[in-house]
Amino acid sequence: MHDPNIARADYRSFRTITTRWMDNDVYGHVNNAVYYSYFDTAVNAYLIEATGTDIRRLPAIGVVAETSCRFFRELSFPEPVYAGLRLEKLGNSSVIYRIGLFSGEALEAAAVGRLVHVYVDALTRGVVPVPEAIRTAAGRLHAD
Repeated sequence: MHDPNIARADYRSFRTITTRWMDNDVYGHVNNAVYYSYFDTAVNAYLIEATGTDIRRLPAIGVVAETSCRFFRELSFPEPVYAGLRLEKLGNSSVIYRIGLFSGEALEAAAVGRLVHVYVDALTRGVVPVPEAIRTAAGRLHAD
């Protein structure tokens, strides 16, 4: 059975993430907590580029409400990591992303993450609809 979360071909946008010496732990591979920073970097960098705006200055901001990660293989410094993005769900006030982390040109993910952004008013922190610019950008990540 084909698992669409693992295959490189099932992701719509990629970002190169340079591993750093400090990302490795005492066991010689990227520490599990660092994967979450890769997820956050990939999603927010994509949104900044795809919307052409500084998303921190929008009247509604995406806060991370949930993250998770499934690990399949080790990543390690100094190899480059390619973070693939795809849309899992676009709701009224939330966006759910899948992020695949690929070692070099590997065809299967070393890890697969899930990141949920819930949109809130930048001042009051009350839940609001996903801004149109974000909705459009996220929609481009939808799997065909």
